Amino acid sequence: MLDNMIFKQLMKHSFTIPVEVTYPNGKTEKYGNGAPQVKIKVNEKIPVKDLLRNASITLGEAYMDKKIEVSGSLQVLINSAYESANSFLNNNKFKRFLPKQSHSEESSKNDVQSHYDLGNDFYKLWLDKTMTYSCAYFEKPDDTLEEAQMNKVHHILKKLDPKPGSSLLDIGCGWGTLMLTAAREYNMNVVGITLSEEQYNAVKQRIKDEGLEDQAEVLLEDYRELDHLPFDYITSVGMFEHVGEENLGEYFNTISRYLKSNGVALIHGITRQQGGAYNGWINKYIFPGGYVPGLNENLTHIIESGMQVADIEMLRRHYQRTLEMWTDNFHKVLPEVRKMHDERFIRMWDLYLQACAASFESGNIDVIQCLISKGPSARTLPMTRDYMYKD
Repeated sequence: MLDNMIFKQLMKHSFTIPVEVTYPNGKTEKYGNGAPQVKIKVNEKIPVKDLLRNASITLGEAYMDKKIEVSGSLQVLINSAYESANSFLNNNKFKRFLPKQSHSEESSKNDVQSHYDLGNDFYKLWLDKTMTYSCAYFEKPDDTLEEAQMNKVHHILKKLDPKPGSSLLDIGCGWGTLMLTAAREYNMNVVGITLSEEQYNAVKQRIKDEGLEDQAEVLLEDYRELDHLPFDYITSVGMFEHVGEENLGEYFNTISRYLKSNGVALIHGITRQQGGAYNGWINKYIFPGGYVPGLNENLTHIIESGMQVADIEMLRRHYQRTLEMWTDNFHKVLPEVRKMHDERFIRMWDLYLQACAASFESGNIDVIQCLISKGPSARTLPMTRDYMYKD
C-alpha cells in the first residue's frame, strides 16, 4: 500500500506535460492540464526500494519487460521528466551512480565488443551508408543523415587545416569513414585503431577495396599500446566517454604523447556542462564502463597534459537530430531486426535511442568538438575561423 502511494506521488510530480497513468489495479489518473500527450500503463507494481536503489535501471528494465508500457513518444516523455525539477531524474533521492568502473585493457576490450560487435549487419540496417555511429553535422535543414555525417567528417578534417602528405591517427576509428576520407580526399597518411573485431575487419576490407593500402592502416589494439612515430594530427570521435573517469587523464596524456610538437588534435565526444555522471541503465545494458565527463574535467585534463585549447564547439542539437533520425530508421526496419533479436532487445534499443535524444534535447548531456594543440594554442592554424568553412 505504501509503495503504491509513493509511486503515485512520484508520477504526479515527474512530468511537465499532461500524462495519463493506468496503475496495476486498473485505476487511471491524469496529471497536468489538458489532454494527455503520453499514456503510461503500469502492468506490475514497481517496488519503491528498487527505485531508491537505482531509478534508471529499475524503470528501464520495467519498460524492457513490459511491466511498463508507453503510448506516445518516449522521447517526449523522458524530455519532460528531465525538465521537471521534481522528477526522479532530478531529485537527489533518486539519483544513484554506479561504483567506479574497471577500465583495464581487457575490460575496455570486452566493453567495446559487447556493443560494437553486435554485428555489422545490425548497424547497417539503421545507420546511413557511411556507417558513422556518432553525432552528425547538419549544415542545412534538409540535409539527409548521410549528407550530415559527411558534413561532420569534413568539418572535423577542415578544423585541423591538414597538409597533404601529413600523418593522421584516428583513435576509435569506427567503420573507417573519417580516416579513409582523410586519405582519399586530403592526401593524408592515416592509421586507425579500434578494439572492435567487426569494425577492424570492415575497415581492412574497405582499405583494400579502395586501393588505399599505401596510405591507410587499421590496427586492432588498445589506444594506450600504439607503437608508432608521433603524428601531425589526431582525431578521436565518440571515444573519451568510454575510457572511464579514472582514465581520462591518461587518455589526454596519450594524445599528447602521440602528437608531434605543435601538432593538432580534434576530440569529439559526449560531455555534460553540469559535471560528469554515470547512468545505471546505460552502463548495464548499452555501454558497460561508460562515463560522461563534465566539460570542466576535459578542459582540466587537456591543460594538465601539456596541450592547449584552440577552439570549442558544442553540437547538442545536432546529436538530438541524429538520434531522432536513427530512431526513425530503426522503427522502419523492425521486421528485419526481429529476425536477429527478441522483443526485449528491441524495446531496450528503442528506449536507448529515444532516451538519449531526450537527454540531448533537455541539455542533460551535450557534445563537444575540442580543437587542441601540443604547444601554444593554434600556433600553426590560421588566425580566424574562416578556414573551417571554405570548400
